[in-house]
Amino acid sequence: MNLTFADFDLPKKILDALADLNLFEPTPIQERSFKQILSGRDVMGIAQTGTGKTLAYLLPTLKQWKYNKNGNPTLLILVPTRELVVQVTAIVESLAQNLSARVIGIYGGKNINTQKKLFDTGCDILIGTPGRVMDLAIDNAISLKEVQRLIIDEFDEMLNLGFRPQLMHIFEMMRTKRQNILFSATMTDAVDDMLAEYFNGPLEISLAKSGTPLEKIEQSVYKVENFNTKFNLLEHLLQTNEDLSKVLIFTNNKKHADLLFSKVDEVFPGQFDVIHSNKSQNYRLRAMKRFEDQEVRGLITTDVMARGLDISDITHVVNFEVPAVPEQYIHRIGRTGRADKDGKAITFYTRKEEELLLEITVLMNKELLEIDFPEGVKVNPKKIASEEDEIKMKNAHTVTIQEGGGAFHEKKDKNRKINLGGPSKRKVPLSKPGANRAQAKAQSKAKRKK
Repeated sequence: MNLTFADFDLPKKILDALADLNLFEPTPIQERSFKQILSGRDVMGIAQTGTGKTLAYLLPTLKQWKYNKNGNPTLLILVPTRELVVQVTAIVESLAQNLSARVIGIYGGKNINTQKKLFDTGCDILIGTPGRVMDLAIDNAISLKEVQRLIIDEFDEMLNLGFRPQLMHIFEMMRTKRQNILFSATMTDAVDDMLAEYFNGPLEISLAKSGTPLEKIEQSVYKVENFNTKFNLLEHLLQTNEDLSKVLIFTNNKKHADLLFSKVDEVFPGQFDVIHSNKSQNYRLRAMKRFEDQEVRGLITTDVMARGLDISDITHVVNFEVPAVPEQYIHRIGRTGRADKDGKAITFYTRKEEELLLEITVLMNKELLEIDFPEGVKVNPKKIASEEDEIKMKNAHTVTIQEGGGAFHEKKDKNRKINLGGPSKRKVPLSKPGANRAQAKAQSKAKRKK
């Protein structure tokens, strides 16, 4: 007999809210973390993307939530992106709609003075990005002294995005006696270091080791000549395969996302949107809703869409470019094959991207299905700007440092000296201040005496 949310002894108000969302049975990470979080211990949850981490931390915390008459948040949820703030806030509001909890979501890019007014009537549950939470706390718009539970979602991505200083500042503004609940898709060295320094031996709940691929996703790769040929291949697949009906296409940067969108929109006008960090928040939310409602066939995006976002029934993820960080591949393809459904991931790679693809297969310990380049697709030899060979400098000197052997093998690279020429090459410029200028003056005087 399968376990249900009723077995969690949740308040009827929360069970009714889950039923309204058509949710009745917990996922493995929800089942395994529920009692551990209720125990009050610090918890570190490691689970693949798309396994239900949001409810895994929300259900036990909402079960124990109590109204705070002081009007300061007792539950703080930190997430790395604006889109995740919007998504998590909507889920919390749905689950807590009958609990009289005051829920506020905040993020950067919005007028901070407008956001300050949101707290005039108090806040019980605060969801936000680290930077904006820190700014509002520094301005005394909110107090973090009464936070009893801190939840950090997508912890590894938070550190990848450089939020460590903001997190440290937030920790200092909270009382030390609190429960810390951390969830992440991967365990990295940065996460390990942070756990050791700031948290009290958290209990680790892990469903799969970092880098384990999602088994229900069919993964394949095509070797392609260059960016423009990749577009020809993408056009061919979209025209010949109707199964590519809800497609998320990843590029490695904003410039390439815009370039690809302009090309795709010429062939498939109005069928695709593009999302990246330069797009306004309202535009991004509208594009996501259009994609969710299948008003467009696909989204072209950067890794801003690789984490945490729950868009249903994505049929295919296309890695138009191989991500530079192997773990990011896991997050990208995890946008499909969610909620026990099958998914497909297709990756285009060039000769220069072979090494990156190899790192991904090593991380997952899994070979990817190589598909022959279709005969009917035209190879376009024209390169885009970023693919052009580097211009070699005229008369450039190449210095080769050979690895030392014998008595020299222990000398560190930073201590190796490189001789770039004779004494004339090492003269100190006369413009050097202080002692160097005096030295140059003495050299000039000696020459005159000669």
